[in-house]
Amino acid sequence: MLYFVPTIIAFARGVRNAGSVLVVNLFLGWTLVGWVVALAMAARSTDRGSPYPR
Repeated sequence: MLYFVPTIIAFARGVRNAGSVLVVNLFLGWTLVGWVVALAMAARSTDRGSPYPR
């Protein structure tokens, strides 16, 4: 369960790249570096207040 914490955080926060977090977590999460990268991706800003339109 601890293995998928970055993925759970990403989907709970509604991060735009939650699918990418899942893929990184699934395939590289077994390494400490991959898990930390997935966690950083999940914790980054959700871009709600971006002044630029998409």
